[in-house]
Amino acid sequence: MTLTPSRLALARKRRGLTMVRLAADAGVTTRSLSAYESGRQRPGPRTVRALAGALGLPVAFLEAPEIDEIPPDAASFRALSKMTASQRDRASSAGRIAFLINDWIEERFHLPDLEVPSLPGLDPQTAAEVVRARWGLGLTPVANMIHLIESRGVRVFSLAEECAEVDAFSLYWHGTPFCFLNTMKSGERGRFDAAHELGHLVLHTEHRVPHGPEAEQEANRFAAAFLMPAASVIAARLSDATTAQILAARQEWNVSAMALTRRLYELTMLTEWGYRTTCVNLSRMGYRNGEPGGMRRENSQLLSKVLRALRGDGITPARIAAHLAIPLAELNAHLFGLVPTVLPGGAIGSAETRKPDLRIV
Repeated sequence: MTLTPSRLALARKRRGLTMVRLAADAGVTTRSLSAYESGRQRPGPRTVRALAGALGLPVAFLEAPEIDEIPPDAASFRALSKMTASQRDRASSAGRIAFLINDWIEERFHLPDLEVPSLPGLDPQTAAEVVRARWGLGLTPVANMIHLIESRGVRVFSLAEECAEVDAFSLYWHGTPFCFLNTMKSGERGRFDAAHELGHLVLHTEHRVPHGPEAEQEANRFAAAFLMPAASVIAARLSDATTAQILAARQEWNVSAMALTRRLYELTMLTEWGYRTTCVNLSRMGYRNGEPGGMRRENSQLLSKVLRALRGDGITPARIAAHLAIPLAELNAHLFGLVPTVLPGGAIGSAETRKPDLRIV
């Protein structure tokens, strides 16, 4: 029984535990725990079991091969200055476990190829128009943001509830774009988050780390232009629109009332006074922090297809989790809660002669 130091550190951060807390829970000293994580000392089998129990993970997870953590500056975290190091580490470590799930899936399925343009330095409005043109979207409202970016090669996973303070984040990992979305927000805001992260992937490539207010503003402008193309908004004749008109029109693009109000202001279709007045009205009506009567949240079509195909082969989510040495609840936390009731039977070991193709339409 050999403990893998990087796995121990990752698991501790995923649980949001300090060294002091984990050491106390596992019945070891903080100095010993530090030595275990650095690889300077190896614990005995009994201690490994105690650590696994305190972390709520199978011992096999802590004994699996070494794992690289996501570097702190690799991901686009919104409002990074307001996040604690623990919150950032917890979200990053959750993302790293999602990478393991993605690796497992890619070994068994041919996923959509990468078709995300890299347009660093381009104005966000223009970049959004270029992406829409390359993807053949024209001025048509985006039916489903998650389905769209998945079909273009972005791997989309959900953020666990313990990471509720994180809206979303994205990054390139070994050349593959990943997007992580908070499922506790309204459907409209979830769509905007997905478009925002697409903006980071398009404007802020692997060679330009997206951090700071400027990068976030660029991603916001991209998202607004991508979801609400200027020509289609202008054609809707919403100049000097009333609050009631905005609430009715938001359904055309499936965006939040606040987002549409901001877009109208950016396109000079609302005066500054009109913009501020509308924002106050919407806030009073509960649209500042939510979307009363809004749309349902979007889900992952790709992950749904994967789970359905695996069920057809007799491979249950419980067996997937066991193969990855994570609890079933951990698997479900990254798959938008799509894991169904576990059915008996099924084996992971059957070798496929050909990887199934997953097409998203």
